[in-house]
Amino acid sequence: MTTRPPLSTPWTEQVGPENCLPEYPRPQLVRARWRNLNGLWEYTSRTGAGPVRRGERILVPYPPESALSGIGRHDDEMWYRRTFEVPGDWSHERVLLHFGAVDQAATVWVNNQRVAEHEGGYTAFSVELTGVLRAEGEQEIVVRAVDTGNRATFPVGKQADRPGGILYSGASGIWQTVWLEPVPSVHVSELDITSDTTGFTVTPRVPDAAGKRVEVVVTEPDGGEAARGSGACGRPLRLPVPRPRLWSPDDPYLYDLTVRVLAEDGRVVDEVGGYAGLRTIGLADDERGRPRIALNGRITFLHGLLDQGYWPDGIYTAPTDEALRSDLERTKELGFNCVRKHVKVEPARWYHWADRLGLLVWQDVPSLPVVLENPPGPQAPPVARARERFEAGLAALLHQLRGVTAIIGWVPFNEGWGEYDTARIAEEVKVADPGRLVIAGSGVNCCHSHPDSGAGDVYDDHTYVGPGRPRVRDGRAVLDGEYGGLGLVLEGHVWPGPPQAYEMTADSEELTRRYADLSRELERLAGESGLSGAVYTQTTDVENEVNGLLTYDRRIVKASVPVVAERNRAVLAAGSAHTTASVNTSE
Repeated sequence: MTTRPPLSTPWTEQVGPENCLPEYPRPQLVRARWRNLNGLWEYTSRTGAGPVRRGERILVPYPPESALSGIGRHDDEMWYRRTFEVPGDWSHERVLLHFGAVDQAATVWVNNQRVAEHEGGYTAFSVELTGVLRAEGEQEIVVRAVDTGNRATFPVGKQADRPGGILYSGASGIWQTVWLEPVPSVHVSELDITSDTTGFTVTPRVPDAAGKRVEVVVTEPDGGEAARGSGACGRPLRLPVPRPRLWSPDDPYLYDLTVRVLAEDGRVVDEVGGYAGLRTIGLADDERGRPRIALNGRITFLHGLLDQGYWPDGIYTAPTDEALRSDLERTKELGFNCVRKHVKVEPARWYHWADRLGLLVWQDVPSLPVVLENPPGPQAPPVARARERFEAGLAALLHQLRGVTAIIGWVPFNEGWGEYDTARIAEEVKVADPGRLVIAGSGVNCCHSHPDSGAGDVYDDHTYVGPGRPRVRDGRAVLDGEYGGLGLVLEGHVWPGPPQAYEMTADSEELTRRYADLSRELERLAGESGLSGAVYTQTTDVENEVNGLLTYDRRIVKASVPVVAERNRAVLAAGSAHTTASVNTSE
């Protein structure tokens, strides 16, 4: 049920109607019972004033533009339909319908009743179905998705109607897992989890919880109890850990959490599982008074890869969970301790693997369409509406990813794309999430229309091929948020079209040598200057960009893994070998 992609990955052939991302999609709030609705759905579509296409089938959750979906084209208006039956043992419980993400606007009907409307292609939404389900037998779901690409007023990241250069194919409609879950009438709807180096603060959100209380148990991976506490539903519960083991890239130690809602007689009304790590992130002055990024109070150099999260077979959606994990595993094998998730939001399982494997994450906020910067005449999208949607999506994103241990910083704007009110936005992000760092504008040095606002915790330089040499200024740490971009074309592993990179190399040996050249300069800067980190472009080739350390099909690592890993370890050692004079932790 797939069309043929221009490039296949090692996982392309593993995807089929019975094997569409079958893993539990929400690792930080887990229940034992659920039902996956991924698979074949009926599909009807239309683009612009063109004809309606009927009678097709699509493989959910792969976007229609992708080969894995079986459609292989963009549609402005998408209609999805499928039926399901509610398991018999769910009959006395509430039933929730969850969508990981639908791009850009979605309307949902169940049994001919409209139950949900959602805007924004990067955030999850849920709806209770209890009042609209039939007593028995077949139930029907219909989803209408509308996505007009970067002609509209929604954040799109690097999606483009006409991909080319640094902009890539669009991904519309349902692109993350759709699933059902039974819950009791009083249940945990969300878990707010924050941590420091001494313990956790957990706030279970439990609607309609009169007469109920919650109990939280923190356990070690081997099952030994580390902390326990109880209190009122919806209120923060502090759980000190007596012998804390801190999370870091070198030791990604995670605690398990069990949260129970208890009735007055002590009966367990609801139970969910989760996990989190203990860590802090902030700024510390080094021995020369220069601000540096500090993890758990220790100066830690961040060396990472620019991670775009695109796939030749699934576009925005990785073919399998193993594939999703593989990019992060390769990043670790190559000796990096960090990734910058570039103007895209991933499914919850990607962040789960970053937590488990131990990779620090700079999280970009998906940007508004670049065309909004210079709107072409009276037909331009209304900028005010676009900004309203950007801020709504930003708030939802901060809320959705608040419990991810690996995320250590937010990047509201990249290189001026859709940028406005920079200082205000950066401050609002910091107020909403004071436990993380903020890069107000990544690549501010290459954005002439938006000069440095002085906002945020980190000044971020983009220099190709670099590395850049930003200077310490006004109390912010400094970062090379993008450098590198060394390209190599490997025949049989490239996307159709002219390849591009910031500097081309002839073969793997030259690519490895040039990477080592840049790395030695970065090692010097990490040791001698005030640089706190650097992000190399990039993890994989992406469509016509051939500057990845891996090919776009993930079949070949283009540079020597031992050499790259050895050089990266040297950079991390040089950048982290500084005495901490004072610490200002974001918490």
